[in-house]
Amino acid sequence: MAITASLVKELRERTGAGMMECKKALVETAGDIDAAIEAMRKSGQAKAAKKAGRTAADGVVEIRVSDDGKQAVVLEINSETDFVAKDENFAAFAAAAADAALAADVEDAAALAALTLASGETVDAAREALIAKVGENIQLRRLLRFSNCEGRLHHYRHGTRIGVVVELIDGDEMLGRDIAMHIAATNPGWVSEDQVPADAVAKEREIFRAQALDSGKPENIIDKITEGRVRKFFEEVTLHGQAFVKDAEQSVGQLLKKAGAKVKRFARFEVGEGIEKKTENFAEEVQAQARGA
Repeated sequence: MAITASLVKELRERTGAGMMECKKALVETAGDIDAAIEAMRKSGQAKAAKKAGRTAADGVVEIRVSDDGKQAVVLEINSETDFVAKDENFAAFAAAAADAALAADVEDAAALAALTLASGETVDAAREALIAKVGENIQLRRLLRFSNCEGRLHHYRHGTRIGVVVELIDGDEMLGRDIAMHIAATNPGWVSEDQVPADAVAKEREIFRAQALDSGKPENIIDKITEGRVRKFFEEVTLHGQAFVKDAEQSVGQLLKKAGAKVKRFARFEVGEGIEKKTENFAEEVQAQARGA
């Protein structure tokens, strides 16, 4: 069967692969487009396996909240570069995966990977096909689900890289968004002092006391200095203690008290946090190649 330009064009539209790759697949399958797609899918899976070890520290954070505000998912999907993270194919995959996660009640990324999309393929199969298309490692890094909520869920997304979901009790939509935006900006570790682990407080208190002793301050005020620094620590790491980003004259705790509202819990995802990125030194790489030549 003759491999026509229109046949190559159709295969490109259905797979997103390059022209030469499409033509080669059609030649190998004697113009059978379905067989060509299957062969390219298998090839794509092989490529995905080869790329799986490469660091994927860029990407997007997706958020989905149910209409009643009682269910939500926060999902991070990683790529190797910002360029691919902005690609329309990557964006479409991320959106479809987040939609599926909310609809199917999954609790983690592994369960999400096994879901079947509207296209009929699993999320993981779609991920492997995307790897073949864009040429980078793509990973479903993490997913967090909010359910069984006492309050209502509010969210804020800063660009595509930071996403926050907050469970707010007895507060309105504007307050919920403001609190979520504040968390995106300041990254608190806990809601309030009572949630900070005792061992973390003890460690900080020990450090602050050692610093006070080293400063040469009189022994009778060491404890006072130490406890003052512990209070400052709580102000920095808890949502209640932080100065509100839109009004530094009041803390978030004071803002919530005035509104008669309460934050039960929150989650903040930032793309790539905790992933060690490989730093390339191209000058050293060229020198090493020159020495080996």
